[in-house]
Amino acid sequence: MNSSLLTVLEHNYRRFSKGQKKIAAYITENYDKAAFMTAAALGRKVGVSESTVVRFATELGFKGYPQLQKELQQMIKSKLTAVQRMEVSQALIGDSDIIDSVLTGDIELIRSTAEQTSREAFSAAIAEINRARRIYILGVRSSAALASFLAFYFNLVFESVVLVDTSSASEMFEQMFRIGKEDICIAISFPRYSKQTVNALRFIADRGAKIIALTDTEKSPIASFATHLLVARSDMASVVDSLTAPLSLINALIVGVTLTRRDEVYQNFNALENIWDEYQVYEKAEDFADHAES
Repeated sequence: MNSSLLTVLEHNYRRFSKGQKKIAAYITENYDKAAFMTAAALGRKVGVSESTVVRFATELGFKGYPQLQKELQQMIKSKLTAVQRMEVSQALIGDSDIIDSVLTGDIELIRSTAEQTSREAFSAAIAEINRARRIYILGVRSSAALASFLAFYFNLVFESVVLVDTSSASEMFEQMFRIGKEDICIAISFPRYSKQTVNALRFIADRGAKIIALTDTEKSPIASFATHLLVARSDMASVVDSLTAPLSLINALIVGVTLTRRDEVYQNFNALENIWDEYQVYEKAEDFADHAES
């Protein structure tokens, strides 16, 4: 939990009302659970009214309870252990329908990302990608899947794309030692943030390469390295983090790049279709028909 907020709670504890002291004590001892409680739920838990919880948030300097809740969530996302995540998800979902809870949450994350993504940063990132000599794509642990997806499609568009293999820290730097000012790195990192990614970006920044950081907040440890920052919402969905919105933003990035290189991409895919057809890479529609008949 953020030390500054802990300090505020500690320094102001004596002047809090009896009800506010209950709220402060519960948040201090159970911040992982409080972060995902509504004002009404938190009030019920400690035995005070919802309005008391709301006034408590404003007295701490927040515009309202949602802002306090958001601050708590952001502070704990990178700190919860897998066991704690299971406990929180159990408390959040309870007896609700799992599919409905998770998919509805993903829909809200995509909607929020669409509303909050800077169009200027998005366009600038595409322009930077198109100018680059080489494109390095970096993602560690769960973010590696997003990096691999992006690299797959960028390899169909660009001549020089490097998907950094992060399985070995030493080999990771060996793959990037040629990176320079004419190159760009697209770095992807979501909670729990990887120190490996931060170390790699420190090296990349020292070499003068441009960095596009795709992460969940401006407070992310990789945000400070960004030449261009793309933010996609990602919230906890049990032991895993929802990466639906980040994947959607990556889809948009791929589409944006291909539209700015329309003629080149058309030629590439036309040549690839011939190769795929010659070497029977994909099933054909008539093959499906033959299987159905048999």
